[in-house]
Amino acid sequence: MPTRVHEFDWPDRAVVGTIGPPGARTFYLQVRSGKQLLSIALEKQQSALLAEMIDDLLDQLIAVEGNPFSVPTSTPVELVDNDQLEAVAERFRTGAMRLGWDPTTAQVVIEAYPIADAEDYDESSEEDGVGETEKLLVRMPVGTARAFAKRTLEVVGAGRPACPLCGYPMDADGHTCTLPEA
Repeated sequence: MPTRVHEFDWPDRAVVGTIGPPGARTFYLQVRSGKQLLSIALEKQQSALLAEMIDDLLDQLIAVEGNPFSVPTSTPVELVDNDQLEAVAERFRTGAMRLGWDPTTAQVVIEAYPIADAEDYDESSEEDGVGETEKLLVRMPVGTARAFAKRTLEVVGAGRPACPLCGYPMDADGHTCTLPEA
């Protein structure tokens, strides 16, 4: 089964954004290079974990003697992107993700794969190309990666406030708090 790779090398834009009100938001990772635009759906937790892992990776690279990759400690002002998502046409819902580092180009590498659903696949679908798998591959420089992580954590944090007692999200129409047992 062939894999269709949606590759973005040094993208013009790479952001996580949402559609919908807090409590019912859908998270999207959106990447654009020129006229090529791709949006994939993520879970809130996937978004947060990806951003945290990117920050951790960049912080580890800073610790390398002499910081040979010129990794910024904070988001470069010129790379801040607070714009809304562009037209969203969901390509797939993300299942597995991988994060990597390419030292030859000094780029952070993100790979995202769709949720595999065995019941969506049968032998005849391979003839139609329906059985093909997909993969998003994004390679971004360290400054862009730092800005991506910062924005993603801000988007994740802009949801419903957490209950100070139990830590679960509070809805606008009320919240039944379940205190943890001591």
